[in-house]
Amino acid sequence: MDKKSTDNLKQELMSDPDIDTYIKENRYGFVDCDISSLLLKMYEGKNISKAELARRSGMSEVYLHQLFSGRRKPSRDKLLCLCVGMELTIEETQTALKEAAYAELYPRIKREAVIYHGIVHHTSLDQINDNLFDANEKALC
Repeated sequence: MDKKSTDNLKQELMSDPDIDTYIKENRYGFVDCDISSLLLKMYEGKNISKAELARRSGMSEVYLHQLFSGRRKPSRDKLLCLCVGMELTIEETQTALKEAAYAELYPRIKREAVIYHGIVHHTSLDQINDNLFDANEKALC
């Protein structure tokens, strides 16, 4: 079965009056929001310890362990902090946000533009937070 495009799915939602039929017909195409698996996949191949990742991401090792074990789900900002800590590309970050059922970074919003720029340029979390402060925006973590 070919994967349907998001545009095709939107069209189906607009034209089909019965949500149950839509869900049944598309049940294999829904995104599985297993955050712990996503985090492990993102962490694979990174040459840093989890202790260093926790430090770079501005969170405790205990909290990080809870995220990786599936006992907790990170907020969108915490997930962005992890992406910064792992020095993911903007494409990897946007994919992680989508797979976690969060909105992608939207550069037309000032706060999001500062975060986007920081990720593209592999800026540290501390510097991104400083840039957010300078722009009168809320810090990430």
